[in-house]
Amino acid sequence: MDLTRRDAIALSGSTLAGLSLTGLVANELLGQQVPPAGAAAQEWPTTLVERPRRAGFPADLPLNADGSAPEHPESAAGPIQEGQNPMWRTPDRSVPIVETDYRQMAIKVDTRGLGLLGGTLHFSDLEKLPRVTHTFLLQCGAQTPRGIVKWTGVKFSDFADMLGIVPGTHYARFIAADRFYVDEDLETLRHPQVMLAWLMNDQPIPPQNGAPLRLVIPFRYGNRSIKSITEILFGTPGLPQAPLPG
Repeated sequence: MDLTRRDAIALSGSTLAGLSLTGLVANELLGQQVPPAGAAAQEWPTTLVERPRRAGFPADLPLNADGSAPEHPESAAGPIQEGQNPMWRTPDRSVPIVETDYRQMAIKVDTRGLGLLGGTLHFSDLEKLPRVTHTFLLQCGAQTPRGIVKWTGVKFSDFADMLGIVPGTHYARFIAADRFYVDEDLETLRHPQVMLAWLMNDQPIPPQNGAPLRLVIPFRYGNRSIKSITEILFGTPGLPQAPLPG
C-alpha cells in the first residue's frame, strides 16, 4: 500500500503520541497485571454480570486533614509485612535481576527536552542533594504489604530542580526493573513528603523491597511508591501558550 506524505506524517505522529514515551513493547501495554503462574484462562462473559468484590479492599489509608501522610516516630519503624504473593510483575513473581547496590545505580533519565540535564543518574548525583529522612506508613490497597518504615533519600523536588525541569512539565513516568510503571503529575511529585529513597530503616533497601532506588509517595497506596526504578521519563501534553502580542 502506497502512503502519501501527508498520510505518513499523520501516521507517524499518532504512533509517536501513543508509544514514544512509554519505551515499552506492545504486549507490555496490554496491562500492568501479570496473572499468577499456572493460572487458567477464563472465558470472558458476553454480558455485564455481578462480580464479587475483593475482601478487605481497599484497606484504610489514614491521612492528615490536608491529605498529607502522618509522620511516625523513628522508634515505630520496622519491617514491611509482606503478603502471600510478592508484589512483583515478573512471570513467577520473583525479584527481578537488577543491580541492587545503590552506590552502583545507573538509572536512565530522559527529560525529553524539558530539563537542562538528562542521561544516566548515578548515586554521586544524588549525594550532592540535601538528604532527608522520614518515617511513614506504607500501606497497599490490600491489608498487606504494610508497615511503618523509616526512609532516607532526597526530596523529588530537589531532584527535579537539579535536572532543571521547566515549570510547564506535566508528569514523570517511573519504570521498574519488572517493567511495571507509574505516571505521576509534577504537582504531586513536588510535594515535600515525596522522596527518592535508597535506605530503609537505616540499611540499604532490600531487593524484595525495591533496591537500589525507590519512589516514596506516603499519601498514596504502596503500589504508587514504585520499586527498583530503572528509568525516569518526563513528559507534557503541551507547554503553556506564549502570550499573544498586545
